[in-house]
Amino acid sequence: MNTWVWTSPLTDATLPALARRIADLGFDAIELPLENAGDLTVDGVRTALDDTGLAPYVVGAMAPGRTLVGDGDVVATQDYLRACLDLASGIGAPSVCGPFYAETGRCWRMDADERRATYAAWRDHLAPVVDHAVDAGVAVGIEPLNRYETSLVNTVEQALDGLDGLLGEGCGLALDTYHLHLEERSSGDAVRAAGDHLIHVQASGSDRGAPGGDQVDWAGLVTALDEVGYAGALNIESFTPDNAAIARAASIWRPLADSPDALAAAGLAHLRSLS
Repeated sequence: MNTWVWTSPLTDATLPALARRIADLGFDAIELPLENAGDLTVDGVRTALDDTGLAPYVVGAMAPGRTLVGDGDVVATQDYLRACLDLASGIGAPSVCGPFYAETGRCWRMDADERRATYAAWRDHLAPVVDHAVDAGVAVGIEPLNRYETSLVNTVEQALDGLDGLLGEGCGLALDTYHLHLEERSSGDAVRAAGDHLIHVQASGSDRGAPGGDQVDWAGLVTALDEVGYAGALNIESFTPDNAAIARAASIWRPLADSPDALAAAGLAHLRSLS
């Protein structure tokens, strides 16, 4: 369960109570967003994990100014991603995942030549981060987003194209069922296209709420995950509408459940029913 459904940013101070709540709801794992280097420390997270027995996963956020292409501070973005990787390595998380290419919400038109050039620049700037991931013993998982949040990587096909030559040790794909539902003609076929490059899966309803009772073909998705041999967690990701910054970034304009706890519990019950 991702902690964004309750709060943002997550810190050493807010993690222990949330981790205990997530464990008490019956989850096996916790998805930890590191929004800024230093918000979470290895020692602080380890204490919460030891207390709850939750398995850790780490995700990042491409806040305003962060980019690996075009305008923005590429070096600062690389440093931020290295900090995420160091946290993951220190707490035993297998990967750091997110839309690591441009600021979330930045969209611009590109012709074919411009897209190829942008992908080339992206690979050049991502490569040192992947090298750091290999050295740290973890992987970077690149997440395609829907067309309203980026114009660069919307589909698995585009991710495979843009990351050509980088995929493998230290770099894979992270897929979110919400974005798959919006952008892919078949979520199952998108999973199959990702194949053994798939290292992380986020589960979200088609309305950005709890998995289940929505329009996602969950049975077909699980079948595809089994076919490609995915053995990782299904991490529920949703967002609180009560935090202005995160609500705007994720376009959460209304409550998606009676409470964050209710959303988490309903989503967990649905995912367990699929096994």
